[in-house]
Amino acid sequence: MTHIEPTTATATPSPFRQPKAVWAVAFACVISFMGIGLVDPILPSLATKLEASPSQVELLFTSYLVVTAIAMLVTGWVSSRLGAKRTLITGLVLIVVFSAVAGASGSIGEIVGFRAGWGLGNALFIATSLAVIVGSASGGFAGAIVLYETALGVGIACGPLLGGLLGNVSWRGPFFGVSALMLIALVATAVLVPATPRPERPSSISEPIKALRHRSLATTSVTGLLYNWGFFTILGYAPFLMHLSPLKLGGVFCAWGVLVALFAVFGAPMLKSRLGTARTLYATMLLMALDTLVIGIFPDHRGVVIGATIVSGIFIGTNNTLVTTAVMSIAPVPRPVASATYGFVRFIGGGLAPYVAGKLVEHYNTHVPFVLGAVVVAAGAAVLSTVHRALDAADKEEAHAGPSHERADAEAAVRETPGLPEEAVLAELALAEDRSAADDRAADTP
Repeated sequence: MTHIEPTTATATPSPFRQPKAVWAVAFACVISFMGIGLVDPILPSLATKLEASPSQVELLFTSYLVVTAIAMLVTGWVSSRLGAKRTLITGLVLIVVFSAVAGASGSIGEIVGFRAGWGLGNALFIATSLAVIVGSASGGFAGAIVLYETALGVGIACGPLLGGLLGNVSWRGPFFGVSALMLIALVATAVLVPATPRPERPSSISEPIKALRHRSLATTSVTGLLYNWGFFTILGYAPFLMHLSPLKLGGVFCAWGVLVALFAVFGAPMLKSRLGTARTLYATMLLMALDTLVIGIFPDHRGVVIGATIVSGIFIGTNNTLVTTAVMSIAPVPRPVASATYGFVRFIGGGLAPYVAGKLVEHYNTHVPFVLGAVVVAAGAAVLSTVHRALDAADKEEAHAGPSHERADAEAAVRETPGLPEEAVLAELALAEDRSAADDRAADTP
């Protein structure tokens, strides 16, 4: 893969001086990243207004994420035949249509079905948006990465707040709001983003599944599934324990989203540089398990549930970045294939957890799903420990003063599809390490 020299990464002083095409896609990224947290504030009101059980309402997560997971297997195949721009626009069209018809629905079953279509559109969009931003950027490679990270952070943090504001008017508000905003992004993208060429080699639809034969990729992907189980148990069922209005729920999950974004973009790289990938993940996964267990022990104490939910953003943000780091650093397959495989496996866990949580509460009590979530996340740390040596070796290779294929791969991966949002963080970290190495070499040169 082509290595991006650090000198080219620092050529442009501001990452925000970009063409209109980049801003159009960045705006769409913000709205897309709002997608998961957007529905959190309206979950209890949906259950009340549509006379649905919590487990039925949790299917909004399940249909969205399971379809996203399956779609991750084919995004590379689709993009290699349509090109990145056409794939991006297809995803935007699906989001606009399905979010609108979900808002116009009259039953929970209809919303769940249309939410699945939304998930398909989101998968196509997310898998190609990073590559389109980097490919269209004139503000420099590093500037495009920073802009994408900014969109990621704003979307995660503001999604619940927008959901709360619109949901306080009507449960239909968040759905119609996303549709209207994405329609603006769709028109801007279609008009402003230049056509993108198709890859020289079309992707195979079977590659991501075949890649699970590799132990290292399978192990780290299962780790992602297990921690996502705890993540979406909290995200999906904790709102029912808080007994708050949509607006106040939006505020709680906005605070959670701010921590997710900060620790995904800043906290994870800092902790990795000090402790290493594996040790940081052991700590954050065990702390997340403990945090989830606290909710399981005190589900009737609203203040405890709110506090533990907000704090979980620290661990979720760190894990989002560093589990992706673990997958990409030791996967013996091309990064786009590893992205598709990992996205498929982890979103399966995220999709099933909320529905299972609802069913466990119906059959037992509110303690059980969170205790189970804590055990599952702790199991994720145990599974990860089986590839400890490989992760340490990858960290040492990446930290080496000379050229590193890990850093080169991270910088090149953001130009390829499918890609994961966390790839932007890994690329930015690689660029920073390259700049530091270049500065050290310059200082040693007489």
